Parts: sequence; structure tokens; C-alpha cells
Amino acid sequence: MDRGADGEYTCPMHPEVRQIGPGACPRCGMALEPVLPAAEADEAPELADFRRRFRRTVPLTVLVTVIAMSGGTFDSLLGGTRPFVELLLATPVVLWAGWPFFVRGVQSVANRSPNMWTLIGLGVAAAYGYSAVAALAPGLFPESFREGGHVALYFEAAAVIISLTLFGQVMELRARSETGAAIRALLGLAPKTARRLRDGGGEEDVPLAHVHPGDRLRVRPGEKVPVDGVVLEGESAVDESMLTGEPIPVRKAAGDRLIGATLNATGALVMRAEQVGSQTVLARIVQLVAEAQRSRAPMQRMADVVAGRFVMVVVAVAVLTFLAWGLFGPEPRWAYGFINAVAVLIIACPCALGLATPMSVMVATGRAATQGVLFRDAAAIESLRRVDTLIVDKTGTLTEGRPAFHAVVAAGGWTEAEVLRIAASLDQGSEHPLAAAILAEARRLTLALSTPEGFESASGIGVRGSVDGRPVVLGNTVLMEDAGIAWQGLAEAAERLRAEGASVIYLAVDGRLAGLVAISDPIKATSAAALDELRASGLRIIMATGDGLTTARAVGRQLGIDEVHGEVKPKDKDELVARLQAEGRIVAMAGDGINDAPALARSQVGIAMGTGTDVAMGSAHVTLVKGDLRGISAARRLSLATVRNMRQNLGFAFIYNALGVPLAAGLLYPLTGLLLSPLIAALAMSFSSVSVVTNALRLRRGP
Repeated sequence: MDRGADGEYTCPMHPEVRQIGPGACPRCGMALEPVLPAAEADEAPELADFRRRFRRTVPLTVLVTVIAMSGGTFDSLLGGTRPFVELLLATPVVLWAGWPFFVRGVQSVANRSPNMWTLIGLGVAAAYGYSAVAALAPGLFPESFREGGHVALYFEAAAVIISLTLFGQVMELRARSETGAAIRALLGLAPKTARRLRDGGGEEDVPLAHVHPGDRLRVRPGEKVPVDGVVLEGESAVDESMLTGEPIPVRKAAGDRLIGATLNATGALVMRAEQVGSQTVLARIVQLVAEAQRSRAPMQRMADVVAGRFVMVVVAVAVLTFLAWGLFGPEPRWAYGFINAVAVLIIACPCALGLATPMSVMVATGRAATQGVLFRDAAAIESLRRVDTLIVDKTGTLTEGRPAFHAVVAAGGWTEAEVLRIAASLDQGSEHPLAAAILAEARRLTLALSTPEGFESASGIGVRGSVDGRPVVLGNTVLMEDAGIAWQGLAEAAERLRAEGASVIYLAVDGRLAGLVAISDPIKATSAAALDELRASGLRIIMATGDGLTTARAVGRQLGIDEVHGEVKPKDKDELVARLQAEGRIVAMAGDGINDAPALARSQVGIAMGTGTDVAMGSAHVTLVKGDLRGISAARRLSLATVRNMRQNLGFAFIYNALGVPLAAGLLYPLTGLLLSPLIAALAMSFSSVSVVTNALRLRRGP
């Protein structure tokens, strides 16, 4: 994941702009930054270049400014050569230090995309060009340009504008580099090497890039897990807090899954590598965060519209300022007009508008990732705060998602062992957590399983197929009725098991009821507290599950959920979301299975459990890496703080330009007799972008 000099770069204001290697955005002229920051924070090429230009020319800027501001102090020393001395001092500052600004200004015109560099280029070129002509051929100027018999020179203004702009860019680039700190922290979690066990015996340390799926790796106490995989031998406590935000180490033993970059705390483990490189959880998290950081928030649309027309409006205001002062202002009226027009060009800064929301989004998504919350895009951050209704699935969302076998009941003519064997045989083709519990119990009893044929999943309600050449249906009452199977003969036993909080799955063979299997799934220890917190924030909580209504109500009672929907199909969950939306509700759906995917996609905010299926996570707007509902509260708080931060940035940018441009035009001169110097305008312009980035960085400290 090292970006290198030839990595892909993009613009924070225009994420659709992509190129290989660093450079400037053709639309806004802003320095491009790597799509994926390097694990180690190396300095951006443009930051180093601007710092060098600033340091080497700032003494010349100071000197030309002192000479210009000293009045007649230097006239006795320099005599008539003073204009030429100022020209000599200012030229390296303007033409060498400011050269990148002029290049971007010309490119903005060539690309028909005027931006801040258009304004700076025009302003500095006008001030320097005017002063150079005045120094070399003062006789060309009429009296209206003269003050005290001399044509005013603005070499110091041109030099100071360049130096302050360079300084502002250095500060902004440095601040922008901090917005990638979260991704760099994630990248830094991955170990550099892994200890691989040789097939013929012995061990070797190999670079992480040389680890392949199927390799056996040893993870010693205190070492990081190198890649995603499963424990083959040993027991240990593994600290997963760096990815999930959960501070309590998780006990791992043979058969348990390991996440790469987590920390092995106590015991030694031998694991089998399964996902490596870009397929690991860490790599996918980094990719999701990077994509979310480059997405555009809906709130930015208004700023984009304004910024798109902003430069031409500012140029028009500058021309009007020049003409108004030249025609109606006090003497030297054209000199006043010129200097105020330059101030208007310099103080305007469309970059502050353009950076207002992207900086907030970059910092917020990075902070969320460190808490185990992944936002798919900026729109999800903006939408989550408005949610007033939360629909939650049961299995894997409210419960552990690791169901355990509870009981088996056989119908007449069948044995419990045969019911369990056939159910487990068919479930070999299913990825549902309930199927895993049935399989585990059958294997514990060493039942001889058959290979299923014609396996078909009826998402959310069960599965069908053939076992030993006999048609088998395994699922809830909805599936039984769809298949025309009478299930009522075991209804009393099923209701008793459901009242205990177990999920009941009916088994039919050859079109007749053969028995049922009950699976219990303990409620997550954090679910009750998470739901209490969400209710306290004003959310309406609804449970919708494919399990039986009695089981759902038993779980609902324990968690204080009043509105419960049981035995719902994926279509029913989707329709529930649509119905609530038609009532004017802003709906979030939290789930972890394939059957939740349609509802996750339809809801305003779909929330997937990171412990669930890839289909669910692919359909969701937010992913909770740990699968802990407390992450929703944390995500909502961050959503509120981020939107507030965006509004602060946009408000500052609008107010800055609404006040700055008229002030630079001299609107207050009739009342106060004061004019805004281009030097002060340059300082204010540099401050505007830096302040927006700095305000966004406050989100790193939390909501």
C-alpha cells in the first residue's frame, strides 16, 4: 500500500480528478494528494517546493517592504535609483517564487476553469507589471496616477502577496496532510513480516507480501496477527481494539477466526492464512475509508455552484472598483482605483468554499474508522443525523450471530438423530448462522452426513434441496406453507421452545413433516445498553426477523422492543421500510444477512454488521466492524458533529467573502477614510483556507 512517487493522486475538492504522480488539479489548481497515504508520513513534494521558495525569497520581500514603507528615509541613500532597487528585489520573488502561481493561473484560463490562482495571477501581474512600467517609464502616466509628483510603486505589494500566499499554502498543505493521519494509522497497524512454518519442518520469517492463502503461520505472544485466517492450534487472548474499538481482548482457540493487524496478547497460536493482501479486513477498511473521504457531501452542492461563478464575479467587481475609483474617487483617483482593484482580486478565495465540506468529511471518516465505524460516503454521514426510526434484524444484530444447538423434536416415524442428520446434510450448502449450529451438533455426534443436491436458498425463510435422493424442505412456517406442508402437528412443541427464546426450524421430507430443530442465539451483552441509548436519543426501534413471532417477542421483551415483526421475508422487510418512509419517517436498517440486503439498500441509511455477509456490507451505507449496535450511537454523534463542522466552514467562507470583497473595494472609505491594503488582503486570503482546514481538524478530538 505504499503510494510511491508514481501512485494515484486526486484533488480533495474534485475527487473525480485522478492522475499518476503528484501535480496540480486542472480545475482548481489545488495540489493533488495521494488517494491512499503512505504508512509513514513523507512530505508532499509541493510542500517542500513551496517552503523552499518561501524561505529563499522572504528576506527580499522584507527588504523591499522596508524600503517602500520608509517614506523618504532611503531616498538620500538610493537617490533616483530607488525604483530600480525595488524592481531588482521584487523580481526574484514575483518571477521565481511566484512562478507556480502564474502557471496555474494560465492553466485555469486555458482549461476554462477560473479559480483562486486566476485571481492571484491577475492581481500580482497587475501590481508588478504596473510598477515595472512606472519604474522604467514614469512619463507614460498622467497626473491622476501620481502622488506627491511621483507615480506610486507597488513592488512591495506584489512581493508580499507572493510571500504570504506561499506561507498560506505551506500552512494549508501541512494541515491537509494531517487529515490522512487516520489512514496512515490504519496502514501502520500491519506487521512487516510473518513467521511461516515450512512443510518439511522449521520456521522462517518472510515479508508480508510473500504470504499466500493456505500458509501456516506462527503468531507468538506480543506479535501482531499478520493476515486474516483461522486458528489451527493454541489458545490466546487477542486485542482487536485497533480495528473494532472494543477494548476487551477476545479469546481465540482452534477454529476461531483471526483478523490481520490485531495483537496477540498471551498465548502462542498457529494459524492458516486465508485472506492476504488487498483481501484482508484491514485492507478493505482502508479502501472504504479512502473512498468515503473522496466522496462529495450533498451540502457541498450549493458551495460548488457559488464557487463555479465566483471568480468571474470577483473579476467583474475588480474592474468596477477600478472604474468607480478612477472616475469618481479622490486624487490620485486612478492610483486608488488600481490598488483597490488589486485588493479585491487578492482577498477573494474560492478555495475556502471548496474545502469547507471535503476537509470535514476526510477527518470524520478517519476518526470513525478508528472507532470501528465505516461510512460508505459523505452522504451517509450527512443523512445519519436525521434518522428517527431504526429497524433491526435479530440474528447477528441483536444476538451474537453464533447460534448454538438447543433441541431436536421428531415427528411420528422419525428419530431425533435422523432428523438432525438430514437437516445438517442439507445445511452444508447454507451460510446462515443457524445452519452452522445444526452442522456443529451433527458433527459433534459424528453423524454420517450426505451430500445435498439441488440446493436452493429461500433467503430469510429457509432452504430446499435433495438428500439421499429425497426432496427436503428446511425452514420456518412461511416456507412450509409455501411448500404445502402441514406443520401444525408440532406447533405446541415449537411454541414452547420459542417461548424459551429459541428459533424453530421445521424439516419436511418427501412433502411430509419429519421434525424440527431448535436453535438458541444469546443476546449480545451490549445490545440492551445500545438500544437504551438509541431510544434516549429519540429513535423509534423496530425488530424485523425471519424467526417465529413468539421467539421474536421473547427477545423483544428482554430488550424493551415493543414493535416486533416475525417470520418476515426479505420482501417484507423491504416493504416495511417503504411503508415507514411513506409515513414520512427517516429510516435506518441494521442487519447482517443476505436477507437484509434489499431493506439495507432501500433505507435512507443501511447499517451492516461487520461480522455479517459481504452482500449485506455491500448494500449498506455504514458498516459496524465489530457488529456492536453501540457503534450506531457513536456514528450519529459524529454525524451531528460533522454536519455542524461543515456548516461552520461554509458559514465562515461565505461571510469571509461577503465582507472581504466589499471591504477591499473601499466601500467603507466614505465613512472611515480607511482602505484595505493588498498586503492585508493577501494575509486574509491565506488565513481563510487555513482556518477551514484547522476547524475541520477539531473533529479528530471527537464530537
